[in-house]
Amino acid sequence: MKRIVMAVMLIALFSGQLMATDITGLQVIQNVDNRPTGDDMQGDLKMTLVNSRGETRVRDIKQFTRDFGDVEKKIMFFMSPADVRNTSFMSWSYDDESKSDDQWIYLPALKRVKRISSDSNSDYFMGSDFTYDDLGDRHPSEDRHEILRTEEVDGRTVYVVESVPKDEDYMYSRTVTWVFADTWVGYKKEYYDEDDDLLKILTVEEQEDHDGIIVLTRTKMTHVQKNQHTVMSFSNVTLNQGIDEGKFTERIMRRGL
Repeated sequence: MKRIVMAVMLIALFSGQLMATDITGLQVIQNVDNRPTGDDMQGDLKMTLVNSRGETRVRDIKQFTRDFGDVEKKIMFFMSPADVRNTSFMSWSYDDESKSDDQWIYLPALKRVKRISSDSNSDYFMGSDFTYDDLGDRHPSEDRHEILRTEEVDGRTVYVVESVPKDEDYMYSRTVTWVFADTWVGYKKEYYDEDDDLLKILTVEEQEDHDGIIVLTRTKMTHVQKNQHTVMSFSNVTLNQGIDEGKFTERIMRRGL
């Protein structure tokens, strides 16, 4: 009997190993990247910044996103407080892996739209713990991906994938992402600095299912080295409302809502 039990255990273990290696790290990240998000999306974004002393600042934002097939466009309008009101940010992310994201920011005090250069991608966005690069869509082909292991969370299979940039000058030496295999939703991501020390941790705290489209409604970026964090809360979410193409222009950035 013991031999039979042992044989069954070995078969189960071997089968689990086969399942774990049945997909590559690149395919996992591609599945995350290709997860359905709808034709367009809009809602209210609340950005809460908490520093190492526990002091809090809150910024209210209107956000609009539309998928045009070969490019996804996003625009944010800062509504409050007064010191950031009328600031706007726009990002275009391309399916073409040879094209980097285009990003712009409008600062009302300067009365002009500024294009975010590639040299500024590592700058932090509006005092938050998210860099401009974090707000864009990194193409899976820009990194080398390896499945480190699989885990079980509430009976669900999770892939833990390490991604190492092909560009040695990239701001992060590597990232590690936890992805649910049944939904291809990444719910945790670790960022390591150039010395391979843990820099930041992104966690998904809440999400909503809109007719099969999963929307991340509360995320938290913890800056481990600075002992501070930023929470992004997304509410009043609506999908597929037919957002006009003219919403995503520099003219609208200047004009605002």
